[in-house]
Amino acid sequence: MAMDQKLAIEIMLSGESIFLTGPAGSGKTFVLNQFIRQAKHEGKKVAVTATTGLAATHLGGSTIHAWSGIGIHDQLPSNFFNRLSKSRVDTIKKADILVLDEVSMLHDYRLDMINDIVKNVRENEEPFGGLQVILCGDFFQLPPVTRGDQAPAKFVFSSQSWQELNPTIVYLNEQHRQNDDGFLGILEALRSGDIRRHHAETLMARIKVELPGDEPTELHTRNIDVDKINAKRLAELAGDEISYDMQTTGSENYVESLKKSCLASDVLRLKKGALVMAIKNSPNRQYANGSLGRIKDFEEENLYPIVEFRNGKTVTMVPESWELRDGDKKRAGLTQIPLRLAWAITVHKSQGMTLDAARVDLSRAFVEGMGYVALSRVRSLNDLTLNGINNMALKVNSQALEIDKLLREQGEQASVTFAHLKKNADKRSKLRISKAPKTGWTEKIAKMRLEYPNAYRPWTTEDDSTLQEKFQQGTSIKKLSKQLGRHEGSIKIRLQKHFGEDVIS
Repeated sequence: MAMDQKLAIEIMLSGESIFLTGPAGSGKTFVLNQFIRQAKHEGKKVAVTATTGLAATHLGGSTIHAWSGIGIHDQLPSNFFNRLSKSRVDTIKKADILVLDEVSMLHDYRLDMINDIVKNVRENEEPFGGLQVILCGDFFQLPPVTRGDQAPAKFVFSSQSWQELNPTIVYLNEQHRQNDDGFLGILEALRSGDIRRHHAETLMARIKVELPGDEPTELHTRNIDVDKINAKRLAELAGDEISYDMQTTGSENYVESLKKSCLASDVLRLKKGALVMAIKNSPNRQYANGSLGRIKDFEEENLYPIVEFRNGKTVTMVPESWELRDGDKKRAGLTQIPLRLAWAITVHKSQGMTLDAARVDLSRAFVEGMGYVALSRVRSLNDLTLNGINNMALKVNSQALEIDKLLREQGEQASVTFAHLKKNADKRSKLRISKAPKTGWTEKIAKMRLEYPNAYRPWTTEDDSTLQEKFQQGTSIKKLSKQLGRHEGSIKIRLQKHFGEDVIS
């Protein structure tokens, strides 16, 4: 019996601790977001975490390292609990549910450390101190990173805490990304470690293929400086450059953490004709995280970019917000146009995205699972061109292969065991929870501009020159704010861009 998204959510809402898994494109993040929203609506305190900051921002949470207090430790120091802050203790104690995404990248011993911390803080010897635990991930994707002085990486499946928790396996089988049976066959063969000659030949045939329509995004396997590629391509375009400064709230350390966890740019520089990628899902489904398009023009009043997406929709992109949350507390927030330049991106940062078209260089793939992650970003072979491919790109982790057989069996059993919950899903679909009304961005902007007339407007060349000239003449931040009609924080950020981080004491 197949496990669908509705049944998966009902199993989670029933209070079961689970491991949510399934192939790339099966909708794991969508299911997590739906569950988190529903659980909060029911009054539950949900600790939303992930192993990477980027994955955490997809869910509106924080890293598990920050939430639990383990930081970068490989083992708990002897004085760990004495040094744990009261706010950290309160956050852990108040939680009802712990959500942990991208567990494939977490070492087994770190999950055990988290289990020990939560038991100790909550003074409860049940697994994870009695919390309902929602683990999510796919062991075929990127594995834990091992430094030279560390023991070989083992997946969390091998941990003592996994055995203690004994989570119900919720294995999503439906495919919501790939729509090409031949391509899906290749991805499934990769997952089962059964790549045949015809699969490899089909992929080799995509080398140097020219894709119809607009150019694709380049995916690189190594940490080459994709910003340099994007900056070079932007510089080659004619026309004026329009820039948008990020606005932030919260203490500096949390803001920096949020920035690192988010694809939004400190300063987003665009020109007419630039290849761009949406970095958030549209509230009204006009574009998705990873949607590609071109800057067609700039809106007259605010100079917001107008993007012609490949799905045929033309959208004026307004600022969106990202938050770093710690339990119920908002630690930091940032606001920026939800776009980034899209001539190049790393495989790591593409995780969770669906790309409209990609040019992938797998000739230097250096870790198992990297080829699977990169290839599974697109919907079909027709959306893919390769610069090259090596043997490593066609390999998946041998541990993952063994684990997956067990997980599939246990997932099928869970589908039968919890089949009776399907009636709850049917009822719930008739009584959808409406989102609380939010103040529209237009209203927020209008209110802000009563005090700061140029709030969230891109900087003009004239204003930029005035800012630099007046600052060098000794004009104060407060006066510059008044003269230029912008918040003092915006003035400071702009000055730091021109004169360096230390310009303002």
